[in-house]
Amino acid sequence: MGRSGIWLVTLSLAILAVAAVADDDVVSLTEANFEKEVGQERGALVEFFAPWCGHCKKLAPEYEKLGSSFKKTKSVLIAKVDCDDQKSLCSKYGVQGYPTIQWFPKGSLEPKKYEGPRNAESLVEFVNNEGGTNVKVATIPSSVVIVTQETFDQVVLDETKDVLLEFYAPWCGHCKSLAPIYEKLANVYKLDDDIIIANLDADKYKDLAEKYGVSGYPTLKFFPKSNKAGEDYDGGRDLDSFVTFINEKSGASRDTTGQLTSQAGIVAQLDSLVKEFIVASDDERKVLLSKIEEEAEKLKGSSARYGKVYVKAAKSCIEKGSGYAKKEIERLQRLLEKSISPAKADEFIIKKNILSTFAA
Repeated sequence: MGRSGIWLVTLSLAILAVAAVADDDVVSLTEANFEKEVGQERGALVEFFAPWCGHCKKLAPEYEKLGSSFKKTKSVLIAKVDCDDQKSLCSKYGVQGYPTIQWFPKGSLEPKKYEGPRNAESLVEFVNNEGGTNVKVATIPSSVVIVTQETFDQVVLDETKDVLLEFYAPWCGHCKSLAPIYEKLANVYKLDDDIIIANLDADKYKDLAEKYGVSGYPTLKFFPKSNKAGEDYDGGRDLDSFVTFINEKSGASRDTTGQLTSQAGIVAQLDSLVKEFIVASDDERKVLLSKIEEEAEKLKGSSARYGKVYVKAAKSCIEKGSGYAKKEIERLQRLLEKSISPAKADEFIIKKNILSTFAA
């Protein structure tokens, strides 16, 4: 890997680390940071949980909503501890079952156990009473597209979209456990216009569920652009498995935080031409530019957009010299370090990925 490639990976990892912290409204605590965060200048509500615990999974979307409700309140911390990973810390605070929710007053490491209902409304009321705050339950906008009988054809059968559809029932416990993961999945692809993460109330729209052979909940089916008959999704129901599946099926290149990977925008047939281009003479480069233009013209969908970036980069390398790609990467780096929209960050990362092939 060249120096520009190493730099690109390093920057991408830095962006991901910042995004992971910024997007989480519930703070993860460990033995290393617990007393730095709890018992200080703000009260703290802490959930002690285990990743395999069904009750914890059911609580997860409500607890995330609680975290979102208090994210701008400096006097209150909403946090969680993974007891599978932090056994001694959980033992220290007398945790014997999951989830255990405890309130730590400001300046104190002596907790009070929460015994109320495990829903966002009750948790917010409890924290308000203990913390002297007056916060209302946050309404979190969802990135999951809700499909109905009336919109099914328009959304799911759209041949310009790859659609993952969950058939669920409102009373289904497994569906409730899946909900926060499914929401995170929808957020991963919210900037991809041709990828839809959707759900349908199969209890309400029984005819559609029957038509697609749904006999249990949740049932997940993938409707790619090329097959609107639908394909069963039989993979894992964790975020990593979902993202791997969507990336492979759709050609997308995102990780579980929604950030573009170093492969985003890379087109194999153009990449092979670029390898010839960077070692070619000036005259040969003009011939290869024509080939790049020809291949770019054949591309469709999002790949057509990437093709235009390849063509522009090749032209600029010819006009401005071999140092152009490196200088442009450096310029894009400076722009990425500024406060920019996620869509603009996507645009710059794709340009950088493609330019890195010219700077190899």
